[in-house]
Amino acid sequence: MSDHRIIWVSPLADGWSVSCIGLEPLIFRSGGRAEAQARRLALALAKLGRAVQVRIQDRARNLVGTLLYPAI
Repeated sequence: MSDHRIIWVSPLADGWSVSCIGLEPLIFRSGGRAEAQARRLALALAKLGRAVQVRIQDRARNLVGTLLYPAI
């Protein structure tokens, strides 16, 4: 999977960030809402023909989840 985008769900001091190269970061108060938005964004990109990987971090910045969305 060399030609794919990576979307990060990462903690902030007072919330959560959804970030991807080429897009402005999105900020959420809830980790669940950030993860849901990352999934929606990944699905939209996959429908446009881009493979996407969503990487989710916990508050300690440990990688706790990886979701793969192949290009559709």
